[in-house]
Amino acid sequence: MSGVHRRHWPGDADRPALALHCMLASGSYWGPVSERLAGRVDLQGFDMPGHGRSASWNPKPDDPDYHTAVTRIAASFISRPLDLIGHSMGATVALRIAVAAPEAVRSLTLIEPVLFAAAPESAQAQPEMQIDRLLAEGRAEDATRGFLSVWGTQSYDELSERMQVQMRERIGLVAECAPTLAGDRPRILREGGLESITAPVLLISGGDSPRVIHDIADALAARLPDVGRATVPDAGHMLPITHPDEVSGLIGVNLDRA
Repeated sequence: MSGVHRRHWPGDADRPALALHCMLASGSYWGPVSERLAGRVDLQGFDMPGHGRSASWNPKPDDPDYHTAVTRIAASFISRPLDLIGHSMGATVALRIAVAAPEAVRSLTLIEPVLFAAAPESAQAQPEMQIDRLLAEGRAEDATRGFLSVWGTQSYDELSERMQVQMRERIGLVAECAPTLAGDRPRILREGGLESITAPVLLISGGDSPRVIHDIADALAARLPDVGRATVPDAGHMLPITHPDEVSGLIGVNLDRA
């Protein structure tokens, strides 16, 4: 896809890595994490369509769904086995790639993957399960407010007017990903899929994150052959931003395992 803003934090050229950000943010927040990794990896990233400095998401009738489009962009960065890092929706893209091409992944760090299909009962209590309905009723502000109350670093009312407008404009992308995240449209959880990942996997959660995050991690960990678990105390969903020291330290642990 054209109009994708690429990001690069140079490091060890023999240790390529790719980091994938969450919804309603941009790849810029990997900068502090990369700084703390001190060049151990040559880290690349990008702003997903409709985010950061990338072009808006205006799909044509024959274009893939949003999650598939982001997955294809991410896959275009991979030319040899690399360390793959993902947060939230970005972690579901990373997991999708690892299931499809396990030989392409050297290590896999999943920070709060929001693959709700892995824990459907817990997922039903989450705000994004209501976003479709709110948007259909023309209540974009309410949808955005509810989403940020659980998954943001600030409440909707704490944001500047410019940021509120940006968030409202992007909230539809969250709804567009619901069939993938809640229904597992790409079959990430298919039989034998997670079990095929031979790279070391680390699942990182925030201690104060919603229960569904921990239930998802439980479900994934039960099927992954080589998996570690870590919980960052007093952290919520946006821990790569709020707790970069802890997150980068844990990423480093998984790099050592590979």
